[in-house]
Amino acid sequence: MPHQTAILQGSTSPDATALWLVQPGTAELREESLPPLAADDTSCVEVKTLYSAISRGTEALVFHGRVPESEHQRMRAPFQQGEFPAPVKYGYSNVGTVINGPDALINQTVFCLFPHQDRYQVPVSAVQILPESTPASRAVLAANMETAINGVWDASPLPGERVSVVGAGVVGALVAYLCQRIIGTDVQLIDINPARQALADSLGVRFSMPEQAVNDQDLVIHASGHADGLATALTLAGREARIIEMSWFGEGNVSVPLGGAFHSRRLTLRASQVGQLPPHQQPRWDYARRLQFALRLLEDPRLDALISGETPFARLPEQAPALLAANSQVLCQRIVY
Repeated sequence: MPHQTAILQGSTSPDATALWLVQPGTAELREESLPPLAADDTSCVEVKTLYSAISRGTEALVFHGRVPESEHQRMRAPFQQGEFPAPVKYGYSNVGTVINGPDALINQTVFCLFPHQDRYQVPVSAVQILPESTPASRAVLAANMETAINGVWDASPLPGERVSVVGAGVVGALVAYLCQRIIGTDVQLIDINPARQALADSLGVRFSMPEQAVNDQDLVIHASGHADGLATALTLAGREARIIEMSWFGEGNVSVPLGGAFHSRRLTLRASQVGQLPPHQQPRWDYARRLQFALRLLEDPRLDALISGETPFARLPEQAPALLAANSQVLCQRIVY
């Protein structure tokens, strides 16, 4: 995501509390100061947070200091402070109520790509008003839904295609949910954890363990974050099939088994990343329109199945290591303020 420099500086009193990663694997709450907004300032808003969310993909890599040095600038969150690996204030899923700013926005519930912080000030252009039918408690999934939308755009599933999504985390489940809504598609959501069956059932998507998955697929989307998942994706793809890689692995090398039928089946392996709109969408879409679309899609109450639980903001530093551990089964953890 492109970095936006905070434009509001200076104050005398600690008006806000934010989560900071002080070193890989260790977080703490820090007080911050906010300046008073001028009565005639219509360019900025002050937001009191209701919820934020931890989605384990990118935030786990950040928490454990695994953002590659080559990606330090490209992977900055919009209102990030500090530098990778630490100390850094990071996050991108915040829902709150406007408490100061233009009259038309006062008391509106908004989404913002802002870190975990209980009160903050941003330009008006950085917030999106929630649709009336999308509750604040579910709107924390907006950033994940944006990623899923972008992945589906990159994958371009067609009516009637056989589609497999490997990895039933939040993004993978959302991708499968979106693909299932395309007329005639036959979608299977694949994961090594049999407990993900209940999630798939909630979303109306067929679930399969890797060993039972149907192969000869027209389109395979990989979102597990593990090399074994990518290997599974390659085995499921049929002749001339498309494989879309949505996982971001961070530091380290990933083994890709291209020595089998990859060439004889003439497979295509392509990356998808939410930070850039697909070329065929760029003439008409921008990031604001995509976010508005994501928020509208979150009207569906079935998507509450993606929320694993809640953590009080005050306890987030002590619970973050378990939530972001490699063996964690958390999907999206909602933070309550």
